[in-house]
Amino acid sequence: MSALDLTKHFSGDLRRLTRTIGIAIAFFGLVLVAIIAYAGWSANETATETERTLVENALNHRIARVLNEEKSVAWWDEPITKITDKAVDFDFADTEFGIFLTETYGHDEVHILNGANRPIYSYYGEKREDPSSFETRRTAVAGVIDEARQSPGHSSLRARPDTFSQSQSNYRVLAGGGQAARWAGHVVTVEGRPALVAAMTIVPNIDTSLLKGTPNLLVDIKYIDDAFISEIGRSLLLSDFSLTPKPAEKGAVVSQPFVGDDGTPIGYLNWTTRQPGQVLLTIVLPLVAFGVFATGLLSHTILRRLRRASRELWEREAQARHEAKHDALSGLPNRVHMVEKIDSFLQGRALATHDNRAVAAYLDIDRFKDINDTLGHQAGDELIKLVAGRLMDCLRPNDFLARFGGDEFVILCAPAGAEASSALAERVDQAFASPFALGGQNIRVTASVGIAVAPDNGVSADELMRHADIALYEAKDAGRARAVLFSEEMARQVERRRTIELDLRAAIETDMLCLNYQPIVSSASGEIVGLEALLRWRHPVHGDMSPADFIPIAENAGLLPELGEWVLSHAMEDSRRWPHLEIALNLSPVQFRHVDLETTLRRLVKAHCVEPSRFVLEITEGVLLEATDHTNAILEALHSIGFKIALDDFGTGYSSLAYLCNFRFNKIKIDRSFVRRISRVDISRTIVRSVVSIGRGLGMDIVAEGVETEFEAMMMAKLGCTELQGYYFSRPVDAEQMTDLLANFQPRRQVSALTPVQLPHGATA
Repeated sequence: MSALDLTKHFSGDLRRLTRTIGIAIAFFGLVLVAIIAYAGWSANETATETERTLVENALNHRIARVLNEEKSVAWWDEPITKITDKAVDFDFADTEFGIFLTETYGHDEVHILNGANRPIYSYYGEKREDPSSFETRRTAVAGVIDEARQSPGHSSLRARPDTFSQSQSNYRVLAGGGQAARWAGHVVTVEGRPALVAAMTIVPNIDTSLLKGTPNLLVDIKYIDDAFISEIGRSLLLSDFSLTPKPAEKGAVVSQPFVGDDGTPIGYLNWTTRQPGQVLLTIVLPLVAFGVFATGLLSHTILRRLRRASRELWEREAQARHEAKHDALSGLPNRVHMVEKIDSFLQGRALATHDNRAVAAYLDIDRFKDINDTLGHQAGDELIKLVAGRLMDCLRPNDFLARFGGDEFVILCAPAGAEASSALAERVDQAFASPFALGGQNIRVTASVGIAVAPDNGVSADELMRHADIALYEAKDAGRARAVLFSEEMARQVERRRTIELDLRAAIETDMLCLNYQPIVSSASGEIVGLEALLRWRHPVHGDMSPADFIPIAENAGLLPELGEWVLSHAMEDSRRWPHLEIALNLSPVQFRHVDLETTLRRLVKAHCVEPSRFVLEITEGVLLEATDHTNAILEALHSIGFKIALDDFGTGYSSLAYLCNFRFNKIKIDRSFVRRISRVDISRTIVRSVVSIGRGLGMDIVAEGVETEFEAMMMAKLGCTELQGYYFSRPVDAEQMTDLLANFQPRRQVSALTPVQLPHGATA
């Protein structure tokens, strides 16, 4: 499709998009206006219904309050004896009932009926009245009396929520009134006036035996007047709450019919309702409607500009797609592009014949970090560009080269014949055959290559690249500057290393490792003066694994600090068994470089309550090869804590007598290779004699490792070694066996008399 066709196609898409957006804006604008209108109306209706409920609840609470006020005088023992059918103590009745309820609580009328509902006391109008005057009110309050005497289910009045009863459960148990305590409260019309009428039986609250027969009944009448209505309005924060005979005609005023519980219309309760939705209807809705119109107008303008910007966007998108799949430094395709290329080839072809295969080569520049460190990152970037150019020049036209980042490149040969892998390795070797000119000097650079072939080594990009990466690891492990073809054995080895790594993590967490101990014997006394702690691991599948097998895996996985701390902690714990012996422990270079060793050791010493001077920390020459201020500071810190320091495996690698002078050591451990050659190589004796002479002169003990024969023990003692260690005395054993060995050990005064110590019964060598 041409650029013109693309532009026409894109313009048509924009016109359709513009039409769709216009319709969507109109539709959703109308929906939004409708939602706001409905929300405003619904909010107003909800507020009105809530206020109606609050008004009804306020009346119920007023009834409950009157009943509570009656309870204060009706439920106690004295009225039972003071007010009876035979005699009424009017002074008592006035003081405790009539005057108290009318003046304290504002009740309008107080009446007391006997068990037969005959009036025996009346008080209203600020004075005691003839009880017979109650008969004019009996008809109006009969329903309330019947409910109080029987139960709410037998009442002829409209049922109300019994708010009073909800708060009386605890009081009734204390009062002991039992089933004799009854009450009722309703709104009825009394002599043409709306009133709140409450009735409650008079019962004892302490001596229940005082009650004989049907209890007297206290009847209170509180007329609903303007003061009563105003009080309800204030409690509900309704300032204009009122009771009128006719409904109000104002728009924002609610007029709710007020009907007594006996069905008699009383009038209308009026109040100005809150209208929370009014803001939505009068302010928000017009603004939103205007906004919808303005949005439509604005969208029309924006979409016109969108057409104008479409070409620029299309061009930038094409550029972005290119950048997303290419490396900025070298200009080569990147990882994403390479993976797509491999998957496209593998999925689009049947890789059945030898001439239709795919070869992926994973290339890594050897010691690229050294070039960056010595010549600078600018030189490193320049080298990347030069390598990319060389590789492009030596590859076939159909080969695909990508940079994966850093110093890693990937080459895809597809399709490829049976000999493509070896041919590709030769072409890569030719690309690195001549030096590279960097910073005015010629630098010879090599590369390691891992090669994988599809379909033999994978049928997906991920699988093929993973296997090529494994082959690259093998090439580097074999010495670099070579190409290695992937094999299934490599994958098995990687999987084995991965499995061992996971198992080792689990073993550290679950405490499945163990420490063995090998005795260190004094040349002078023949006694055991110390033990060396040696890490052991019995793998559930591979059996007993040598530290030489799993320690490199632990180092690559970053487990050495955690593993080293485990050894230190358990050795300190075991040392309590042998308080008179020194314990030697190996420290790896990793613990010096990556771990706050001083803090760790101080914490372990404190946790296990041990004396640091009993522990000899053995370090190898690898720690000293890159002697830095940090290394020196750590060694000084270990001395300051109280630990002893030993130089382990002296005589191997890059041993230098300068170490003995430049660093403070308490002990030197002569490597077993010198001990083995002591009987047949004169130079070994000379070296040992020199090391012993210098070490002893500097106040150091000399430990000979790997002593396996009586002759070796005698010779090393004769040459001046102060301590001996090896199979001649004992193989490493666990803590329990070591305790038995120490109990059975027979020291010899002369080294020539030393004989191999027999292990306890059942111990393994």
